[in-house]
Amino acid sequence: MRTLVRNGRLIDPRSGMDEVGDILLDGDRIEAVGGRIEAAGAGSIEASGLVVAPGFIDIHVHLREPGQTHKETIATGARAAARGGFTSVCAMPNTSPVNDSPEVTAYILKAAAGAVVRVFPIAALTRGLRGEEPVDFAALRRAGAVAFSDDGRCIQDEALMKKVMASARDLDALVIDHCEDQGLFGNGVVNDGPLARRLNLPGIPASAEETIVARDIRLAGEGLGRVHIAHLSTRGSARLVAEARRRGVPVTAEVTPHHLLLTENEVEAGGTNFKMNPPLRSAEDAAALIEAVRNGEIDVFATDHAPHAAAEKARGMKEAPFGIVGLETAVPLLLDRLVRTEIIPLLRFVEMWSTRPAEIMKWADKGRLEPGAAADLTLLDLNRPMTVDPERFSSLGRNTPFAGWTLRGAPVMTIVGGRTAHAEVPC
Repeated sequence: MRTLVRNGRLIDPRSGMDEVGDILLDGDRIEAVGGRIEAAGAGSIEASGLVVAPGFIDIHVHLREPGQTHKETIATGARAAARGGFTSVCAMPNTSPVNDSPEVTAYILKAAAGAVVRVFPIAALTRGLRGEEPVDFAALRRAGAVAFSDDGRCIQDEALMKKVMASARDLDALVIDHCEDQGLFGNGVVNDGPLARRLNLPGIPASAEETIVARDIRLAGEGLGRVHIAHLSTRGSARLVAEARRRGVPVTAEVTPHHLLLTENEVEAGGTNFKMNPPLRSAEDAAALIEAVRNGEIDVFATDHAPHAAAEKARGMKEAPFGIVGLETAVPLLLDRLVRTEIIPLLRFVEMWSTRPAEIMKWADKGRLEPGAAADLTLLDLNRPMTVDPERFSSLGRNTPFAGWTLRGAPVMTIVGGRTAHAEVPC
């Protein structure tokens, strides 16, 4: 099936393209890009007034399946991703059972075969995420794992971390680390600052993150392979990553919309939907992260989409689980607050959601608008108004701190492998 996407504003950070033109899709591949394309018999999508970008990629989501399907399923998470403008997502391994064996990886891929977006499993670094025994990296890689992470259970033993990084390096696989010194983290709930003291809650210091960021950078610099730092939350972490990049250390990093747009000052009134790990930090931290995005010192945006049941989030600040949903809000939030305000240009925005994630994952056919690339497209309406309404989410999770926010700019169509995975009705 051939489809002609007509008259869109084509944005391709890899080539620097920013021009009005057409894209011809032939099955699951891009056939031609740019200018006026004639394609007799092809289906047609009118994209006049819309941005057409290479499909957006979220390399950090929690889809909960297997084992926690009351929170999310691969199918519902994929629908949320498509509605949010994402064509590919990478699913973290903290499922039940943990994705630490080829059998669990195979289960995820089988469930993902019917999903409306591409779902790629990330496998654990250690069995059961216990930080004790390494997984069988080669077997998991053969089964389809695209990267390795112990997610929220950061490996504390440096000797073990060296071992797993070397194993991943030998397979040219990425290690993704949630940087957290558990001794410093303790039983923390919110950022260690004025809020924690005022509410008499255990605080999580910036050093809990920064200590492990520094360790991982040092190990990567010693030749132990690539490491990707998940969800930076502090100015110190951003500074460490920037300095490492200047030295040529193979380290990349991501930041979430909530760590850019929210601070600890909003937690008291907002409640447990503002409880996440790492926690919301100070206004100074958020400003430093935005500056790092603007300067190109942070590689990608990611959602850390973490759905929970309403009853779980209702347990109070000390007992409620960490995490918020993000797949359906991330793109509109950052379009409105970073692009519309000219903090970053549209090319940089698309680069962080598409081109750089594809490069980090080493997916040569994604993140670009070129003949032969995957027919994965995200179409954006920069002027479309929207109000964040959790009751309309495709995700099973409703745990968002952004309910009621009014925004301008949103994804309106998501095309995966040449097929429309989601389309919004015109306003």
